[in-house]
Amino acid sequence: MTTGYAVLPIAPVVLAELRRVDDADNVPVKVHDAEGGSPLRCCLRRAEPGAELLLLSYAPLRRWADETGAHPGPYDEVGPVFVHACPADCFGPADTAYPAAMHQGDRVFRAYDRNGHILRGVLVEPGAELAHEVLTAMFSDPEVAVVHVRAVGHGCFQHEVRRA
Repeated sequence: MTTGYAVLPIAPVVLAELRRVDDADNVPVKVHDAEGGSPLRCCLRRAEPGAELLLLSYAPLRRWADETGAHPGPYDEVGPVFVHACPADCFGPADTAYPAAMHQGDRVFRAYDRNGHILRGVLVEPGAELAHEVLTAMFSDPEVAVVHVRAVGHGCFQHEVRRA
């Protein structure tokens, strides 16, 4: 399916920084995912059983703002995410399509303007088709610069979506 947007993981250069010291100025926590299934923000997949991961704090809007010159102010958030502990274990996402397999619960899609201020949030049930409809509608608004997808239950950042 051709879309006007791209779903992005945490960039490799940012991951290299976060694996040393995270966005809350903490050393990441090593985690052994014996059963597998943890959502990985480095490759937008679920962890395989036995995977060695890092649990770390990530500030996605702050990172986006650093790149674009935006000033999100109070909209800046820091929260926990899982990534592969070893970069060699991560092959990145398969493509820039919506990673439906990573989403097992309701999500909130938050649209931000070019200053990093939230414009709206939309609750989305699992499924790539509905996600595509919502993202297409959001990006039809020229004021929308970026969309962040978060889990509703825990509030964790899932991934960023930008115009293609």
